[in-house]
Amino acid sequence: MQATQKQIITDISQLDPEGSYTYADYLLWRFQESVELIKGRLFRMSPAPGRIHQEISTELTRQFANFFVGKTCRVYSAPFDVRLPVSRKKGQDTTVVQPDLCVICDPAKLDDRGCAGAPDLIVEILSPGNSIKEMRDKYRVYEEAGVREYWIVNPAEKVVLVYVLNEKGIYIGLAPVTVEDPLRTTIFPELVVDLKEVFA
Repeated sequence: MQATQKQIITDISQLDPEGSYTYADYLLWRFQESVELIKGRLFRMSPAPGRIHQEISTELTRQFANFFVGKTCRVYSAPFDVRLPVSRKKGQDTTVVQPDLCVICDPAKLDDRGCAGAPDLIVEILSPGNSIKEMRDKYRVYEEAGVREYWIVNPAEKVVLVYVLNEKGIYIGLAPVTVEDPLRTTIFPELVVDLKEVFA
């Protein structure tokens, strides 16, 4: 059943998996499972990430945090709600994601609940079972929302796929970056990520 303004949902089984939900609904959910909303559709997140995923996330966060010290941009790691302005329903956001890592340079997008709007850069680290969601569904909403740069980190292959938004608002895929190469961002040219440390 659909959540109303007065209903607190304590078990995910109370929700219709085929239902359409908004951020207002999301705020009423008090169950254990982590979920995301993509254009109103409910997506269960993978169980607690494995050790390799967490080590990669920690190292990327460290390198990003060091680079952005004293700068306007802020770095956030999951769990951190990002409400994207795509496919709104009755004035409500219907897409709420928790990227593994994101960089937000416009302080006006930040509030006590997270980020309202597109981060400048999003990093997603693939885990068993979430590859299709990251590769297809999130790619589409990140592109539509105007996320300027999107990285998909593949721990199994030790490679990072980088997508950059062009002037028409379409993602352009760059050459895959392997552990032997320095990883540079197009929007922060001075930031160089050492993938040997990331995939150590």
